[in-house]
Amino acid sequence: MLRRQFLTGAVGAAVSPAAVSAMSAAEVGAFAAPRRGDAFRMKYAPHFGMFRHSAGDDLVNQVNFIADEGFGAIEDNTMTRRSVDDQTRIAEAMTRRGLTMGVFVANFGTAFGKTSFTTGAAEHLDAFLADLKQSVEVAKRVNAKWMTVVMGDLEPRLEMEYQTANAIEMLRRGAEIFEPHDLVMVLEPLNPWRDHPGMFLTRMPQAYAICKAVDSPAVKILDDLYHQQIAEGNLIPNIDHAWDQIGYFQIGDNPGRNEPTTGEINYRSIFRHLHAKGFDGVLGMEHGNSRDGIEGERAVIDAYRWCDGF
Repeated sequence: MLRRQFLTGAVGAAVSPAAVSAMSAAEVGAFAAPRRGDAFRMKYAPHFGMFRHSAGDDLVNQVNFIADEGFGAIEDNTMTRRSVDDQTRIAEAMTRRGLTMGVFVANFGTAFGKTSFTTGAAEHLDAFLADLKQSVEVAKRVNAKWMTVVMGDLEPRLEMEYQTANAIEMLRRGAEIFEPHDLVMVLEPLNPWRDHPGMFLTRMPQAYAICKAVDSPAVKILDDLYHQQIAEGNLIPNIDHAWDQIGYFQIGDNPGRNEPTTGEINYRSIFRHLHAKGFDGVLGMEHGNSRDGIEGERAVIDAYRWCDGF
């Protein structure tokens, strides 16, 4: 069951978002504030494919749909794997519509299934730096600033402190590539219980300590609230403790990793907190849709409209 309800002062009635999703556009306009198409308060970033039933498969059409619905950003994990032509088309469409480019993954070559950051091996360092150099070129092409870095697997035969020292040194080398371009790699802690067992970076305090040790504007934290709810909870206190090192947020409810209001995380409270702290960056919508088709896509938008009302 969806947790959300919202009140309209003009009507003085409570309406469930499930009911809102079934309404006509005119009826939604009568209840929702702001109305469909108005800009959201926060810069939420859908990903390509999230609204493909509504917008079609063409990437530019999806950009236009996202902008028409009032979103201020887009993210795309696989941007480095798209053709230069598609990257250029996306960037031009986003510029026309005034959208911000969110994250893409910078280091597929060293992200998963390898002890890439933990062992200090030269082959992993070389691969990481090569990925970053490629990502710089893609970032220039698509007007991106933030790129996700996933820090690979634990090395079970090496003490954690040595693994951490190796990771810090590798990130310092990467920062040398990003700093001259004013780009930021955001380190993503991933939950070890549901999705990514055996990985090195799992918790916010761990990420915070690493970023403080690297001490570079090019290395910050990606706080994926879905992963952190599973790994450790304590979401708002961890946001506050790590605030000076957080560069980006991602969203997904738990359980299910779908849109806000489908699980246990109080995203309306979290968005209110971030807004009050003055966060004006991107919040990536890295989750699925709880329902299929156009109806499910409209439910995602309705959920963000409700949560964005604070």
